[in-house]
Parts: sequence; C-alpha cells; structure tokens
Amino acid sequence: MKIVEASGLGLRTRRGWMYRDVDLTAESGELHAVTGPPGSGRTSLLLALAGRFPHTHGELRRRGPAALGQVAGVHEPDPTLTVAEHIQERLLLLGPVPRRRRQLVPVAAVRARRAYRRDAFAAAIAGAGFTDTPLDPDRYGRDLTPVERQVLGLVLASLSGPNLIVADDVDAGSDAPERQAVWAALSRLAEQGYAVVASARAVEPGTAAITHRIGDPTLPARTELSLPPAPSSLPGRPRTRPPR
Repeated sequence: MKIVEASGLGLRTRRGWMYRDVDLTAESGELHAVTGPPGSGRTSLLLALAGRFPHTHGELRRRGPAALGQVAGVHEPDPTLTVAEHIQERLLLLGPVPRRRRQLVPVAAVRARRAYRRDAFAAAIAGAGFTDTPLDPDRYGRDLTPVERQVLGLVLASLSGPNLIVADDVDAGSDAPERQAVWAALSRLAEQGYAVVASARAVEPGTAAITHRIGDPTLPARTELSLPPAPSSLPGRPRTRPPR
C-alpha cells in the first residue's frame, strides 16, 4: 500500500531552492533513505513528507498519520526526563487506541498503550522490536548518545501506530557499529509494516534501503521559514528551528 507519494516536490524561498524535483513513493514495509550533504534540504523534505513543513512546488499525497523520530532542534528528548519517563508521558498523552481505530493500528502499538500503567518501558521496546537494543530506562535525555537518541525517537514514534515514520540525520555523531545498529533498527520497523524514511549523509553498506540523493552546491544552508509554534511546551513536542 502506498503511504506517501511525492512528485516534483520542491521548496523555494526568497533565498532560493531548499530542495527541488523530488520524486519519492514509499509503501508499507519499505525503508527509504534521503541522502545529501548538510544544507541540502534533507530535514525540510522529511518534515514536509510528514506534514510538518510546507512545500511550494509539486504534489504530495499521504495515507494515514505520520510520526517523527529524532529531528535535532525540532523533535528530540527532554534533557530532564529519563527514557522510561519519556515513554510513560507519550503513552499518557496518546491514551488508549479508540475501538474504531484498532484495526488500523499495529497490534504492538495497541498492546503498548494498554500497558502504560504496568511496564510501559518493556511494552514499548518490545512493540518496536528493539529488545536487543541497549537502552537504559533510567538514563536522562541529556546523557543519551546520538544512537540512543535515535532509538528512543523511533520507539516513541511507533507508539502512535502511524503509517509513516521519519527520522533525521541517523548517522550523525556515531561510529560504524552504531550506524549499523541504527540502520538495523530502521529496517526492523519497515519489516513490521511501517513506511520509514530516514535522512543521512550516506547509507550504511549492507542496508536494504531505497536511496534518494538530493542537494547541489547552489542550495542555501538556511531559510527564514520556521515551523509553527507547538500547541504547548510539553516535552516531546516539536520545537522550532531553521531547517537544514
């Protein structure tokens, strides 16, 4: 099933093009990688695919809800909350899955949201398929490594049972084994039926991802557009910053 379809997608500001002529169709169970150098518009494109940022050219169609993983400066862990507290808070905010939507939400996400009063951490980790991924429930957001931030972001994204999950800069600040772990986690989510789109400078060798290369030397590094203000200051909500 096609989850997101972008045709000739572009974002042009008075400073020039952030990205342009992007064609991308992601189906359930597929992992897509958007690659390019810093300033190539990768973050803006991912946010547009998720419905969190505008585009000025082309067409974009998306089926069902999208969720953000780690997007630095926009959607990232609260430094004062532990991993377990992030998960508990997200589950409390989401609440139980309405009966009318249970057939549309992955079984793992439904089970995790039912278990938020018992063992939310274990249920969320198992639901995302990350039981073999080290993640300390008592570790604070400020102490998380880049790979731990990515994994937590993916776990939190999976809790809402979206059709599409996007994650930005998945290879930033990590070494080869850590990059392999993150790409393996992304692949595992795709295997569960999510459409997954991640951005990186390059795809780790051996990763079965459909790659889309964007960017050229004329693209600006910044734009004056910004995300709309978050409806509240609750941790885990998107924050505003100029995109790359």
